[in-house]
Amino acid sequence: MKIIMLGAPGAGKGTQAKMISEKYDIPHISTGDIFRANIKNGTELGKKAKSYMDQGLLVPDELVVDLVVDRVQQDDCTKGYILDGFPRTIPQAEALDAALGEDKIDYAIDIEVPDSNIVERMGGRRACVGCGATYHIVYNPTKEEGKCDKCGEALILRDDDKPETVQKRLDVYHEQTQPLIDHYTKAGSLVEFDGTLDINVVFENIIKVLG
Repeated sequence: MKIIMLGAPGAGKGTQAKMISEKYDIPHISTGDIFRANIKNGTELGKKAKSYMDQGLLVPDELVVDLVVDRVQQDDCTKGYILDGFPRTIPQAEALDAALGEDKIDYAIDIEVPDSNIVERMGGRRACVGCGATYHIVYNPTKEEGKCDKCGEALILRDDDKPETVQKRLDVYHEQTQPLIDHYTKAGSLVEFDGTLDINVVFENIIKVLG
């Protein structure tokens, strides 16, 4: 079972990917993990990726696809895998399709959450300046307002969780991802789920489709 996860930042796709990975015993793969593993192991692909990253450049699509294809050909992917955060663009999706050939993606799972919900979700996050623990003022509040349960340090709203920053990230996501949704709809592999429901309900709905 080969799965791609789609969904805006904060839609909960990482959580669902982890749960799917555990249930079906298939690896949850993010491009960040692939980069780190290849760089740490000093592979040829890792060295190439590092040379771009060290210059503050984006790793080119061809190299990202090479890294992903190399990863999904490893032994732990024989039953399938979940790609999280890749592909992000149509050229990446097309390059992945070409590289996989007949071994096509089975499901592109899109977790749909309205922008207003995501802005509210992320705007409620708080991070501890001391130990880095994260909370949410509605869903996971601290015992004492503004103070970390673990170390007692102050909590802050991080810049990347501020409403205007979140909205900018969402605008970029929609611009990049709408064509991907169309691409996987045409391929017959797109399945959409309502991400505003309880995490476990979303997961149950996904399992019904995956079987």
